[in-house]
Amino acid sequence: MDYVIPLIVGFLAAFVGLIAPSMLNMTAARTSIERGRADGIQFAAGAASVVFIQAFIATYFAKYLVAHPEVITQLKTAAIFVLLGLSFFFYTQARKKFRAEGKQKKGSSYVTGLGMSSLNMLAIPFYLTMATVAESKGWMEIVPPYSTIYVVGAVLGAFSLFATYAVFAEIIAERAAFIAKNINYILSGLFVILAIATAVQVFL
Repeated sequence: MDYVIPLIVGFLAAFVGLIAPSMLNMTAARTSIERGRADGIQFAAGAASVVFIQAFIATYFAKYLVAHPEVITQLKTAAIFVLLGLSFFFYTQARKKFRAEGKQKKGSSYVTGLGMSSLNMLAIPFYLTMATVAESKGWMEIVPPYSTIYVVGAVLGAFSLFATYAVFAEIIAERAAFIAKNINYILSGLFVILAIATAVQVFL
């Protein structure tokens, strides 16, 4: 069970964090529609591969900070602003009219996934925050092998989410505007709640 929980935490962090229609998952759907499901899955694999690097970097810094108790309070304070920033991001996404982003290019869909996922600058602070919150709740320790399992979970969660968009591309394309509006608001609220919970830990 000690190994299962970090896997679940990493999986849910990636799956929930990426579930709202955005550049990556909607491009996975668009790739599937325009080039076939196999290419959509390849794009999903490429995008998820970058998540391994992003989550690894995040847990590396989290491990360092957790090993130095004198900066834990500063980390949690920073997490509050990161969570509020994510909340604002999802709220602004909810206010926008949905459109599938990105243009399809010739070449490997896997490489395209690698390139586009590398542009997701919010990923590292997001995985850092999720790992730190999970550690503070006692759900996992940010030390090997738990941190490694967390990273594997994040990769699996990201791939599952991207692949879901690729497999159900036609259905998602028809309902994307409705899904985007509601899920982004839900995620925005979720991150506000997490920010408040973290603030209570820091200041009370």
